[in-house]
Amino acid sequence: MTDFFRNTKPRVALFDLDHTLLPLDSDHAWGEFTIALGWTDPVAFKAGNDSFYAQYQAGTLNVHDYVRFATEAARRQGPDRVRQAQVDFMRQVIHPAIRPAARSLLRQHQDAGDAVAIVTATNELVTRPIAQALGVTDLIAVNLVRQPGPAGEPWITGDIDGVPSFREGKVQRVSEWLAARGWDWDAVDATFYSDSMNDLPLLERVQRPVATNPDPRLRALAQARGWPVLDLF
Repeated sequence: MTDFFRNTKPRVALFDLDHTLLPLDSDHAWGEFTIALGWTDPVAFKAGNDSFYAQYQAGTLNVHDYVRFATEAARRQGPDRVRQAQVDFMRQVIHPAIRPAARSLLRQHQDAGDAVAIVTATNELVTRPIAQALGVTDLIAVNLVRQPGPAGEPWITGDIDGVPSFREGKVQRVSEWLAARGWDWDAVDATFYSDSMNDLPLLERVQRPVATNPDPRLRALAQARGWPVLDLF
């Protein structure tokens, strides 16, 4: 009887994005794309972008500093140019990188009736089109403050709106997402797929952590704890 009631809990499937569903880092790739567009000084931006990426991998990233850096070029270009660049970025970089195995995994959960969300530390400007391309409606990303620009249209300021979905912030943002559906952690059977040790707080919070294309530290930890290891790519 206990097993029966446990299995009636709503199932939730949470996915990190970069190096989990995608075989690349979308934020880093967007930065490289803006270099090719001539929006940034190639030497200075690449050095900064690579430095922040190394900090992310090492678990030392200040997400507020990074978001200000990563969105500076887009802030200067304005909404119209950025919208066109997003279309080109998706066509040239993201769509060719989406693998059938990632789509299949998402579909398995969606077809099973699970509540599916992408939970990423990359900002919404980069990731909203990617989530749409993957067929995922619920995106928990780093939200950006917007204020009226010169033409009156709200535009990003470089500041983060609310709690960034990064490290422990992912747990808080998912908690809020669950609460909006009338759930809490005890009411759901939650799975989280991630490649990164940065996501350890959320991996430890869910009932079913899955180390997915894991970095060496997470792979070792998953093996030590008996967590499933999934290599999609």
